[in-house]
Amino acid sequence: MNEILQYTIQGLAAGSFYAVAALGLAVIFGVLGVVNFAHGACYMLGAVVAAVLQDLLGLSLWWALLVVPVLLFVFGVVIERLFVQWLLRLEPLYNFLLTFGLSLFLVDLVKRQYGVSGLPYELPDVLAGQLALGGVRLPTYQVFVFVASLLVCAAVWLVMTRTRVGMIVRAATERPDVARALGVNVGRWITPVFGFGIALAGLAGVLAAPFRAITADMGSSFIIILFAVVVIGGLGSIVGAVVAGFLVGLVEAFGQAYASAFSQIVVFVLMAVVVLLRPAGLFGREERA
Repeated sequence: MNEILQYTIQGLAAGSFYAVAALGLAVIFGVLGVVNFAHGACYMLGAVVAAVLQDLLGLSLWWALLVVPVLLFVFGVVIERLFVQWLLRLEPLYNFLLTFGLSLFLVDLVKRQYGVSGLPYELPDVLAGQLALGGVRLPTYQVFVFVASLLVCAAVWLVMTRTRVGMIVRAATERPDVARALGVNVGRWITPVFGFGIALAGLAGVLAAPFRAITADMGSSFIIILFAVVVIGGLGSIVGAVVAGFLVGLVEAFGQAYASAFSQIVVFVLMAVVVLLRPAGLFGREERA
């Protein structure tokens, strides 16, 4: 029983990164119809910026959780204004190639500046210990990441469901044609939504900074799992992205515990089963001609 609790907490902590990052990816795809392949690189960039700010300015994790997402939001706005907006009316393949090229550029830029070895990141003392939960001792930071991710997802959900801005963004995400028919200027929301999605990827990177090795390639494997997450949850589904993120984290944790040789395959087996049973994903909607 203690082992199950331990693996569950570990899985939820790992799934927290997927949930927060997939939330941004789902919002971007829903409003823009853009498959942002650079999302993994932006996740990496969030971790790298946090490490650099700590090294140069002594910026703690608490400040990084506030500052880095703002910097990534600005970065996302600039990228959308300079590049993405010109390709929105073309085939989706063009934006996919654009974001893929951007991902390669960011990875090579970080490698050129900081090399291929991992950057160090120090935890605050209050998060460096362990907590006893139900007879199981767990790293305090894993519990913190899980709780922080839940709060972020809950805050986004409240904004999306309880505010006028959220209502407009949801309408533009789920039914853009109807939103336009009702007089909503969907194009007006494209830039801030893209920046918001990138900011969530950066936030996930900051949360991962003390937990995983900070390298230029840390987003490469992350983006592959992230696409599996959004497919399982349903492309463009905000709730699906969060639920699938935590679900994939649990599958990974129990897969590594009981079938370590197949731990990476289990996620894609789950994705295949979901696509066979529900082609639109767990919370996605079937498109009709």
